[in-house]
Amino acid sequence: MIVLVTGGSGFLGRHLVQRLVDDGHHVRVLDVADTRSRDPRVEFVASSMTDESVLNAAVSGCEAVFHLASSVVPKTSNDNPILDARSNLIGTLQLMDASIDAGVSRFIFASSGGTVYGEPTVVKVKESHPTEPISSYGIVKLAVEKYLALYARLYGLNSIALRISNLYGEHQRHDTGLGVIASFCHGAVTDNPVKVWGDGSVSRDFIYVGDVVDAMVAALRYRGSHLVANIGSGETVSLSEILALIEELTGREVAKEYLPGRPFDVHRTCLDVTLADDALGWRPKTSLRDGISRVLQTVEQEERSS
Repeated sequence: MIVLVTGGSGFLGRHLVQRLVDDGHHVRVLDVADTRSRDPRVEFVASSMTDESVLNAAVSGCEAVFHLASSVVPKTSNDNPILDARSNLIGTLQLMDASIDAGVSRFIFASSGGTVYGEPTVVKVKESHPTEPISSYGIVKLAVEKYLALYARLYGLNSIALRISNLYGEHQRHDTGLGVIASFCHGAVTDNPVKVWGDGSVSRDFIYVGDVVDAMVAALRYRGSHLVANIGSGETVSLSEILALIEELTGREVAKEYLPGRPFDVHRTCLDVTLADDALGWRPKTSLRDGISRVLQTVEQEERSS
């Protein structure tokens, strides 16, 4: 199968592309960031989604599209909502139009289970929970979901939106403000203080990148109607508990710098993943301890080789 992955040079994208190639798919990547060490089996298109002619060429011949690209993160999205909407919402609509013209049979969107709901009112959040995002990032993700449902109704575009919780894993950058486990592990290995926004009680549903890739592969096989599904661990862990686990695994204390809480941070998230199990046959497999152990080992190897 010929598959397009937007944002294929990013953290999740690199893991997904490797899996798709290993599974025998012909993978085409659309990304503004050129990768230093490309897999020769991967076709690469260096561009943003603002050029419609490039988009049309990138989607041409593809049977499926994985849309992972995003030009902002929650921390920066509120600074310039117009830029967020222009690059991520309008760009996605252009990609969807190109996908319809190309006859794409499956459109899989990486949405955000950590931002679209806003502050949860229940312990475990189902897909039916009210959506009240508190960042432009979450608003745009939710808007894309709504447009996917509309395009399914109007044009028959088969689509799945995966509401992914807080992603972590090997080779995630520690300096983007998006990966707290990556940041904490890097600080622990390099003996640098880690920044903790708030008092450490903020809790997240952390999901290992390999489990998310499994969910995306399951979504590629899915043959049902338009679907929106949570992808998470189904558990919530505080930042203080993450730090305590890292200290236990490394055998040393991590220096901490406590800073005021940030207005765009949801205080607690925990996703109910029953629907993903029922519709996709997917459940998370990697424990937090095992996942963080792998991240620490990778960071240590990278630091030794640098």
